Amino acid sequence: MVIVEAIILGIIQGLTEFIPISSSAHLIIIPWLFGWNDPVLTSLTFDVALHMGTLLAVLAFFARDWLRLIKAGFASIFEWKIGIDVDRRTAWFLVIATVPGAIFGMLGESKIDALFHQPGVPIQPIAMIVMAAIIAIFGLILYLADRLLWHVREMDQMTFKDTLWIGLAQALAIFPGVSRSGSTIMTGLALGFKREDAARFSFLLSAPIIAGAGLKSLWEVIGQAHAGLLSGNELLIFPIGFIFAAVSGLLCIKYLLQYLQKHSLNVFVFYRWALALFIVLLVMLRGF
Repeated sequence: MVIVEAIILGIIQGLTEFIPISSSAHLIIIPWLFGWNDPVLTSLTFDVALHMGTLLAVLAFFARDWLRLIKAGFASIFEWKIGIDVDRRTAWFLVIATVPGAIFGMLGESKIDALFHQPGVPIQPIAMIVMAAIIAIFGLILYLADRLLWHVREMDQMTFKDTLWIGLAQALAIFPGVSRSGSTIMTGLALGFKREDAARFSFLLSAPIIAGAGLKSLWEVIGQAHAGLLSGNELLIFPIGFIFAAVSGLLCIKYLLQYLQKHSLNVFVFYRWALALFIVLLVMLRGF
């Protein structure tokens, strides 16, 4: 069963990392809902597999963009000039927007883990209620940003100030239920960007933060492997989580960008509200 559960969680990670409904919340909710308590699924090894899978997805889909941006970034360093070149500006905007999330992640990761990610420790009902409230509130903010503002700006019109706001919004995603993509897309919409452009910058911005978190965890996993602390099950589900997160993530990016060209974010907003209500009702039924 752990293999089936790993496949399901890998698919969920790939989808929800980029859809604005919070991947961290779903990776908490699904095992909680079905009573999946195998410690392998909450292990650092599996977490690395999921991160690396979604990282591969965003790097593969935007491969040409990344090659162009990396080249432009190094050129700006060697020539000591950014100027009005869109690729150079975008490369540095991605670096700047990553900083708040990295700082918040380092400072708050342990406290969030204590509430939601302790292997073998049941999640407290109050923590689920808090997460449901976060899911609903940010759904409302996403709805307002999408419906009440004009979305006419394109990504090449982004400014330094826009970048700071989006970076600060990404930092909020440390809380399960916020959604990294949701917070950054929401902020992009609030700043007047087109839906597709807000999503594109959000997806590009995901790569550095996912890579940072994944590589940090990978270093710890390597240390555990050298110490002989990894179980056979952890080694087995690593490629499973990685592959399914990568494939589902790649498909999600492709079709979500197409979807946002012609549609609003209403379906994701309504899903967030329904999910929040479902969590609250289930907590009450199970006994608060």
